Amino acid sequence: MSRHGLFAALLASVILSAGDAAAQEQPAAAPAIEAPAPAPGQAAPGAAAPPATQPGVTPPIETTPTETTPTETGPSTATFLTLPRDLSPWGMFMAADIVVKAVMIGLAFASFVTWTIWLAKSLEILGGKLRARRAAQAIGNAATLNQAGRALGHNKGPGALLVRAAEEETALSAGSLDHVSGDGLKERVTSRLSRIEAAAARRMSRGTGVLATIGSTAPFVGLFGTVWGIMNAFIGISQAQTTNLAVVAPGIAEALLATAMGLVAAIPAVVIYNVFARSIAGYRQILADASAGVERLVSRDLDFRTVAPAKQMPAE
Repeated sequence: MSRHGLFAALLASVILSAGDAAAQEQPAAAPAIEAPAPAPGQAAPGAAAPPATQPGVTPPIETTPTETTPTETGPSTATFLTLPRDLSPWGMFMAADIVVKAVMIGLAFASFVTWTIWLAKSLEILGGKLRARRAAQAIGNAATLNQAGRALGHNKGPGALLVRAAEEETALSAGSLDHVSGDGLKERVTSRLSRIEAAAARRMSRGTGVLATIGSTAPFVGLFGTVWGIMNAFIGISQAQTTNLAVVAPGIAEALLATAMGLVAAIPAVVIYNVFARSIAGYRQILADASAGVERLVSRDLDFRTVAPAKQMPAE
């Protein structure tokens, strides 16, 4: 071997030994290889196998914590917080709808009118009955029409009007009584007395028609308020999306209050109307007795006018 060949062989051996030493000190990084994902039922190659369970022993069950979501405040809770707490009659009236309020105010006014008529008409009927009884007693105790007129004097009651009407009709027919019978006078007196009696009864019945109207219409007006209030209550249920009784009860209670007020206005009106009807019928009966007494006095006076000339004829 020549000198140049020996030098080249030594140089090659030095280079190879230097490369092996560098490889041992710093190993080269291996390229990353993606491993395929294991199947759902197949464990990963590096995962530890679950321990085998012994027969008769129940393995512990691992529980995973569940996330709890906070409950949101629903419409029913929000509506419940805004409901009126005052469920007294006045509180329900103030919380009612404008239509229901109008119905309640109208029924309260009708009830006020009913009791006002009761007070005024009771005093009027009581006073009218007392005056009619005194007039009927004075007419019954009188022997002639003139005597009854003097007993009643200038009274303004229906009894005094009956006597004065009979006196006026007798005075108008005085010139013809000597030539005709008194049957025509009796008919005219009866006609005038019946008109006075009817006018007095009609005047005494004034105002009772209002009681009849209130008694017949107040329940239906209250029912209208109830229907309107319940309709609004159902609308509130639809908007609140709940059937909780605490939510729907105030609206229904306000609606039923209208019906209660209608009954409060109607029942006394019907009772008072019936009482007044009986009282006015009794008043008319007293006037009829007084009218019959006046007719008897007129008939008696006619008899006296017929008998007087017969007694004077023998004296002549």
